[in-house]
Amino acid sequence: MNRPRIVSAQEWQIERDALLVKEKELTRATDALAAARRRLPMVRLGSYEFTAPDGTTRQLKELFDGQKQLVIYHHMLEPGQDHVCGGCAGFTDNLGDPVHLNARDTRLILMSRAPQDEIAKVRDRFGWTIPWYSSYGNAFNDDMGLGGGFGLSVLLRDGDEVFRTYFTNGRGVDRLRMDFNLLDLTPYGRQEVWEDSPEGWPQEPTWSRVRLKDEY
Repeated sequence: MNRPRIVSAQEWQIERDALLVKEKELTRATDALAAARRRLPMVRLGSYEFTAPDGTTRQLKELFDGQKQLVIYHHMLEPGQDHVCGGCAGFTDNLGDPVHLNARDTRLILMSRAPQDEIAKVRDRFGWTIPWYSSYGNAFNDDMGLGGGFGLSVLLRDGDEVFRTYFTNGRGVDRLRMDFNLLDLTPYGRQEVWEDSPEGWPQEPTWSRVRLKDEY
């Protein structure tokens, strides 16, 4: 294996401090992006009806459950879909207790176009507790520009008015996963071929290691 250099603790600290300068630059750039994100214009959303986990019908403003901000992960579960998306399942597995979000007037939910009876089978299989709503029969996904894809939307409620403030998909969602963020700190990284790693480091085709958590 072509390992990085082996050095003394003092030499390691010098190299670590040099990398820290770059990490701080990235932190400041990330803060600046967040500031710009908070100033994005908003889109007023119309009326939609969703099916809640308990089978009742909810209006869009009711999905906030009294909070002012709503984060929606659009989970790729289509009506009649006979498989579970490994990427969406992995993202959902990484979602923890939302109590700290709630304390800042923010609610986190899942949403799919599949009806609730199909959602319930997947939710029960993996033991997920994040509230999972169905947009079956309405145009919400299409109006959000999702089609059948995944993504993450952020909404703001001002009284009875609801606005869309942010959306991301692809690597924008990928970077929110705790497991990927932790792996990015390790010597081997995610162990996928797209990564720039030392020669001989373990690397496999992208997503080839991904399994549903009850299939490992």
